[in-house]
This record gives sequence, structure tokens and C-alpha cells, in this order.
Amino acid sequence: MADYKTLRTTMVDTQVRPSDVTKFPVIDAMLAVPREAFVPRERRDMAYVGAHVSLDAGRVVLEPRTLAKMLDFLDIRGDELVLDIGAGLGYGAAVMARMAEAVIALEDDASRISEAQTALSEHGADNVVMHEGELSAGAPEHGPYDVILVEGGVETMPEAILDQLKDGGRIACVFQEGALGIVRIGYKIDGEVHWRFAFNAGAPVLPGFEKHHAFTL
Repeated sequence: MADYKTLRTTMVDTQVRPSDVTKFPVIDAMLAVPREAFVPRERRDMAYVGAHVSLDAGRVVLEPRTLAKMLDFLDIRGDELVLDIGAGLGYGAAVMARMAEAVIALEDDASRISEAQTALSEHGADNVVMHEGELSAGAPEHGPYDVILVEGGVETMPEAILDQLKDGGRIACVFQEGALGIVRIGYKIDGEVHWRFAFNAGAPVLPGFEKHHAFTL
């Protein structure tokens, strides 16, 4: 039987802390949330390696370093509402639930939502609401949001998502530009989102966030 608690501590000490993640709430949440409970059962031995964990349909659970650095930049506070786009089996939502007032976790697959709800309930993340819908549409009925995290790659960002961010809010996502992936943090000021480079990382592009290439002869 794997000693997941020791593996979790090692993950934080070797993957998270050395990556300039300094905010205690992020470190504390990643030490507390059992990542193995939020990956497919047959891939639990991969839960603490420094890589994405595959789900189905080309989706992944983001590698610990990427998620931790995104959360460090977002600096979620205890009175804030978060939208988690592409929540998968709920790991990122469970981590953010320990920092935010509430998390709306958006998924487009009913079976993933069912698994996530079970895991979130078992591990006391009762301030997370799973929401089923098209990822690129967001969840406007629960917004607007102080923080939006996109847990996957983006080639183009739908305006519908940016419209759901409060003025003064922050959004983080991995912009995939060919083989190169860049995490940017967007800050909404006077109704407009201003993007800043954060760090390099890659992730599979989420459905609905692909760039549509015009067909030419």
C-alpha cells in the first residue's frame, strides 16, 4: 500500500516549493488534499509524479507544479468566488476550496462530474459546486467571478469567459502557441483584461478553446 501522505509531502518539497511557490495557503492546501483521490483509480501510482495525469478524451489533471504556480499568481482570498473551467475529477477545485469562499467547478462530462462529486464529498470540499456545461461558455448563472482558472490549454479565449470576470478579478490559463505553452495571468481593469506573462508550461487544448483555422486553397 503506497504511503500517499509521504508522497504528497515529497511532491510539495521537490516540485512545488522549488518552483517559487511561496504563498502558504497554496502549499498548505496541496499538503492537505489527497491528489490520489482525484485521479482515475488505475492511475493512482502516477498521482505524485511531476507530470499531467491522463483522464479520458485527451483531458488531463494538471501537473502539480503548473497548478501550484498558477494558484500562487492568482492569490485567492477567503471571501472570493472562483470559476474552475475543466475541473476534471475535482483536484484543482478541492485545492482552491481551501482558499476561496466557494468554487464553481465546470465540466462537460456527466461521468467525470459524478466521480468528482463523490471525491469532493468524501474529502469535505462542501463549498464546491459541480456544474455541467460547455467549457467555453463558462457558468454565467453563478457569476461574476473574482477568479477564473482554466485547467487546460487555450488557443483562443472566448469573450463569454472574460465577460464573467469581475472588474479587479484575475484569470489564469495556459496559452498553447504551437508546441510552446505560456501561462498568462489576466487582470480585468475598467472592463478590459490585460494579460501578463507568468511562466512556461504546456497542457492539452480544451474543447471549445481551439483556434479555428480558415480554409484556403
